[in-house]
Amino acid sequence: MIRDGYVARWLGREFEAAPGADGDIRLYAEQPTDGFEEIRAGRYRRIVPAHEVEELRYIRTTCSWNGERFLIVGEHEGWLRVEYADGRAPVAARLGLDRVDHGVWQTWAPRAEIEDLREEFI
Repeated sequence: MIRDGYVARWLGREFEAAPGADGDIRLYAEQPTDGFEEIRAGRYRRIVPAHEVEELRYIRTTCSWNGERFLIVGEHEGWLRVEYADGRAPVAARLGLDRVDHGVWQTWAPRAEIEDLREEFI
């Protein structure tokens, strides 16, 4: 699974999370979980005060493709949407990446060509 977002440890378990502007943390589960409400099929949420959360971190998945470092920002049917992490325009041009914003280049890469897939906490 490719993860890119917040994760929280609450009552000894890890959940996908989203900090709220109100200081609360929204926890998400894919299965029915005590105290969680179903917000759509296969998606459950519980809102807890931030002080109850044991740990809140941001996680992203990185990899190497064609010898360069990338962030993985999506996946679809054996392909990964990768974003060039080092920001050097000549390298992005050499790799044939799509410019999606100033200094941001992405492309779809076959999963079979991806190396050094790992999660990083920031």
